[in-house]
Amino acid sequence: MTVAYAIVVPTTGRPELARLVDALAAQAGPRPERVAIVDDRGDGAGAALDLGTNAGSGWLADADGDPRARVAVVAGPGRGPAAARNRGWRGTCADWVAFLDDDVVPAPDWSERLVADLERLPAAVAASQGRIEVPLPADRRRTDRERCVAGLDDAVWATADMAYRRAALDDVGGFDERFPRAYREDADLGLRVLEAGHGIVRGGRTVVHPVGEAGPWASVRLQAGNADDVLMRALHGPGWRERAGAPPGRRPRHLATVAAGAAGAIAAATGRRRLAAAGGAAWALGTAELAWARIAPGPRTSGEVATMLATSAVLPPAAALHTARGLLTLPRKLRGSASRAWPRPRAVLLDRDGTLVADVPYNGDPDAVRPMAGAADAVARLREAGIATAVISNQSGIGRGVLTADRVDAVNRRVERLVGPVGPWLICPHAPDEGCDCRKPAPGLVLRAADLLGVDPADCAVVGDVGADVGAALAAGARPKLVTTPQTRPAEIDAAPEVVRDLEAAVDRLLGEVAGHSTRRPAPEAMAA
Repeated sequence: MTVAYAIVVPTTGRPELARLVDALAAQAGPRPERVAIVDDRGDGAGAALDLGTNAGSGWLADADGDPRARVAVVAGPGRGPAAARNRGWRGTCADWVAFLDDDVVPAPDWSERLVADLERLPAAVAASQGRIEVPLPADRRRTDRERCVAGLDDAVWATADMAYRRAALDDVGGFDERFPRAYREDADLGLRVLEAGHGIVRGGRTVVHPVGEAGPWASVRLQAGNADDVLMRALHGPGWRERAGAPPGRRPRHLATVAAGAAGAIAAATGRRRLAAAGGAAWALGTAELAWARIAPGPRTSGEVATMLATSAVLPPAAALHTARGLLTLPRKLRGSASRAWPRPRAVLLDRDGTLVADVPYNGDPDAVRPMAGAADAVARLREAGIATAVISNQSGIGRGVLTADRVDAVNRRVERLVGPVGPWLICPHAPDEGCDCRKPAPGLVLRAADLLGVDPADCAVVGDVGADVGAALAAGARPKLVTTPQTRPAEIDAAPEVVRDLEAAVDRLLGEVAGHSTRRPAPEAMAA
C-alpha cells in the first residue's frame, strides 16, 4: 500500500520558493495528499506568493477527479518557522508529513525515494531524515558563508528535508513555538521524539541546498541563536549538544573575549593602566584568533578578509548580548506553552445533520428536527464572542428527487428556531454523480461561505461529523474539527487533524477556553462519553 504523505513548506516569500515548486512539479513518484505552503509573512504580507508557473501542473495537478487543491497556500501565524510548520501539519490528514525548506531543490527522484524510505519503516521509527547536498566550488577555497551552509551535509534532523509520522507529532505536540528562528527548533523536536521512545533514521532521498546570498553581516545575525541555545540547555540539560549532534560552537571563547575587553575598559576608566593594557591585549588576541580561524581556510580575497576582520570584531559582543537576552527571557519562556493553540477563527462554518441537529436521512419534515445536545448554547457562545457563523450542508435528496428545495428550507427555518440564528445557509442540492464543486469534500461551500462573510478561508473553522466536512475544510485551507457521532466512521476519526466529542467541545477549543490546548485526539473512552 502506498504511503500517504503531505508536504509542508514554511516560507517568508523568498524567491527560491518558485524554484522549489518547479522541482516538485517535475517529480514522477507517488503524489502527496497535499502540499501546504505556509505563508508566514504575517498579516501585512499583502502580495501573493510567487509559486512560479507550475504550481498547478504536472505532478502537482489534481488527479483522478480529486476535488481538493493539491497545492494550498496557508496563512501562517507570523511567529517563525516552528509555529508555521505546526500550522501546516495540523491541517493535513496524511500519515506522514515531509517538511521541506523553501530554498532547497528536491532531486528528480525525491518523491519516489521518500516513499521508499517511509514504507519499509517499522512502527517504532517515527522519522526519516533526507540527505542534504550543498554545491560548492571545486576551483577555489570555500568562503566563510559556504563553509557555514556546508555544515548541513552532516546536520542531524534538519527540517530542510525531514519526514515525521503524524502520530509522533501528535504525541510530542509538534514543534516548540518558543523557538522563534530557524535555529534549534528542529533539534529540539528530534530530541523530544527520541525521548518519547520513537526512532529516527536517515533515508536515501536527496535535496540540494544552494548556498544563496546572505550579505556580509549574516554571521553576526546568526548570533541570535545563542538565546535559543540557552533554552535548549534549560529544556534538555548540559549534554544536549552531544545527543543532538550539534557542534560545540565558540560561545565560551566569545564570552572570554568580551569579558577581557570589558575588564580592560573598566580598568582604563579607573586609571589602572596595567590591567587596562592586559585586558585590551587579551581582547585583541581573542579577536585576532577568531578572525584568523575564519580567514585561514578561506579564499583570502581582499573582500573576504575585510569582511572577516569587521565581523570578527562584532561577533563576540553579539554572542554575549544574545546569551544575556536568552538568560533574561528564560523564566518567561519556561512558563510559556511549548505549542500555542490555533488563533481564534473569525468565522465558524457548521454542518447541519449530525452537528447542529440529529441526522434524519433526507429529512423534509420540520417536526422531525431534534437539536444536538448543547447546540443552541454553543451557537449562542459563538455569537457572543463576535464570531460569524454559517451553515454548509450537502442535501443530495434534492438532486435525487427525494426532497424539494422548499422542504429543505422549511427544515432549515425550524433549525434556526431551535438553535438560534446561524447566519447564511449554503446548500449543495446536487446528487453525488453530478460532478459539482460544492458537494463536500469539495471546497465550494466553504469558499462561498467565507466570501459571504467577508473573511479569508484560512480564518474559518469548519465543524462537522464526517470526513467530507474535514476534506472540504482542508481543500479550502480552513481549519477542520470533526465531532464524533455513532455515524462517524473510525477511519474518519483516525484521519482527522482534530477530533472532539461534540459541538460544545469544538466551541470550547475554538474560543480557547480549554487550558493546555492540544491537537491530540481524545481517548476512545472520552469520545464515547
